[in-house]
Amino acid sequence: MIYVGIDDTDMPGTPGTNKFARALATDLSDRYRCAVIVRHQLLIDPRVPCTSKNSAASILLEPRNGSAVESLELLIDTLRGFMLEWFLEGSDPGFCVTETVPGALTEFGRRCQKELVTQHEARHLAATHGVHLEACGGTEDGVIGALAAVGLVAEGNDGRVVQIGSWPDDLSGPQEITSLQARDVSVRCLESGQSVTAGTVDVGKHLRPSYRGKSIVLYARPATHDDPESDCWYSVRLT
Repeated sequence: MIYVGIDDTDMPGTPGTNKFARALATDLSDRYRCAVIVRHQLLIDPRVPCTSKNSAASILLEPRNGSAVESLELLIDTLRGFMLEWFLEGSDPGFCVTETVPGALTEFGRRCQKELVTQHEARHLAATHGVHLEACGGTEDGVIGALAAVGLVAEGNDGRVVQIGSWPDDLSGPQEITSLQARDVSVRCLESGQSVTAGTVDVGKHLRPSYRGKSIVLYARPATHDDPESDCWYSVRLT
């Protein structure tokens, strides 16, 4: 598996980082299978410059042909070119690429959700562990979120899924749970954590499950709160 993190690719009124991640996965689809794209919420603080809500995105990729080692440099070149092509004045994009994610990167990601960190810390950590971290313009602050995203997705217990494999983002409103299971989405009761295997779930405007236990999980509440046996559910979006 190859871990990719991206951050700070947009400006107000332009396509956000999640859309950038989707476009990137599509561009790479002939050489890499996209397993999942995850949005990670980082620290919201007036001292942190961001377009809206200070989120970063991670992409899990699997090479379709050849070894990951042989294709890694080519992937980095492609990412750089794609990011520079999308570059917008005022944005501060950065990306991270690695096949191995040490625990220190996950700790860094968790810190980025609670406190201010610096470019220097991100760059030093990446260099120490041989992780490719690169900026593509602006203040270069995007390297912080890019590294954080990789650390968080590798742990497998953070974020909201914005793309599942190559499935289209076409589900909204009430959906049969069996249809969600076909897309590798498991449904769980938010309060009990128990699996829900039958009935329907109103997923809202878009299907946005969580990434937990390195699995795609949609948490939901029964439509009738005083009836735990109800087969109608409402999804709950978690960060």
